[in-house]
Amino acid sequence: MKTETASSSNKWKSHNLLQLEKKHVLVLAFPFSSHPGVLLNLVVKLAHAAPNVDFSFLSTQSTNQALFSNPEIPLNIRPFNISDGIPDGHVLPSDHPVERVNLFLKSSLSIFQKGIEIAVAETGHAATCVFNDAFVACAKQLAEELHVPWIPIWSPLSCALYAHMYTGQINEHFMDNVHNEKNTIDFISGLSSMRREDLPDAALSGSGEQLFFKTLHEMGKDITKATALVMNFYDELNPPEFSEDIKSKFRSVLNVGFFNLSLPLPPLPPSDTDQTGCLTWLDKQSSKSVVYLSFGNVVTPPNNEILAMADALEESGIPFLWSIKDNVKDMLPKGFLDRTSTQGKLVPWAPQTQILAHKSIAVFVTHCGCNSVFESLTNGVPLICRPFFGDHGMTGRMVQDVWKIGIIIEGRVFSKKGLLKSLNLILAQEEGKKLRENGLALKKIVEAAASSDGSATRDFKTLVQMIT
Repeated sequence: MKTETASSSNKWKSHNLLQLEKKHVLVLAFPFSSHPGVLLNLVVKLAHAAPNVDFSFLSTQSTNQALFSNPEIPLNIRPFNISDGIPDGHVLPSDHPVERVNLFLKSSLSIFQKGIEIAVAETGHAATCVFNDAFVACAKQLAEELHVPWIPIWSPLSCALYAHMYTGQINEHFMDNVHNEKNTIDFISGLSSMRREDLPDAALSGSGEQLFFKTLHEMGKDITKATALVMNFYDELNPPEFSEDIKSKFRSVLNVGFFNLSLPLPPLPPSDTDQTGCLTWLDKQSSKSVVYLSFGNVVTPPNNEILAMADALEESGIPFLWSIKDNVKDMLPKGFLDRTSTQGKLVPWAPQTQILAHKSIAVFVTHCGCNSVFESLTNGVPLICRPFFGDHGMTGRMVQDVWKIGIIIEGRVFSKKGLLKSLNLILAQEEGKKLRENGLALKKIVEAAASSDGSATRDFKTLVQMIT
């Protein structure tokens, strides 16, 4: 360890002799799931706002190839490939991401040190800021070695951060109250609406055995030392007690709005430009009549839940648009596709932001991923939530009990009876009408926050000033 520290010290000494007049932001991505894309969306906005700043985007080759195939990315963002941490010859036992994540995290400090050395050498400019996905817990140490500001970004649900900041307290509370039926998190300011079952596994297992859980635990302990914390959120959506509490714990909290969206939303493109055929199909449906189902790129519901959803949709007779992977179609009931050919449309991928903006959509059945919920919220579309992992449970609780713009599926798993009941509530009951009204009210709130004199715009300008 001493040798590595000395090497790092010498490396950064030479770093400090490089040109300092050019601002050079090191962007450290967590190269899994939607994290790199969400981070890049924010960096693109910053690059447009600060054209004289260079951004070096450090991620794995596979994610960089996918992200930087877009020709519209500003020229002052440059990708640098880093190792994925998988040793040569190592055979992964399955496609499950946990081992990939753990292998990456195990070597993440040295991986990013090497990437930074290359980025600094090739740009010819010393780093002036470390800007990272908060899941890259080694960023604090890297910023300290470079003697530059450290600005982590938190892309999941804002209050989910507290699940990792207070992991020890949460575990201690529930161990001391193991026989107490009360399972609310009202002992932590800002989480009073949450319940034990809403929390991520990483928060309920303490530091746990998995390196990923340990990393999140360490991140939660260190993150308050950051120069600033950037949130993929609007402060107006936070419970007031959470907003007040988190601002008291950080030097600066910047709620710059949803990274993946620009408000107000642009008008829908001509339907015939959508190669999936979704918009053309939706044009033929009645206003607020269609159920849209999608569970993102990572989640695949269990076979029994796929069957339950299919049975419920068929019995309901409600028009539906289902984004379902081709390999998952094999799980559908025999004859389902033929029997529902005039009722629904199934596609392997759907242009979700455009679909949720279409007037025909009545409700969104979702896994509660943040990006999906944010896209639905900005269109005022009610949600039926089936949480799976991570911050899904906390997001679902916000949807149902704080924002009141949707519901969590009965029993937190899909059953034919439960989905039919949920669809009836939202599409035919007075409560469903109220959920839609709440959604439209929230849409107006975030649009105001995103306006030229709104809170998110002010926080974004502050962030631009910090990096320039």
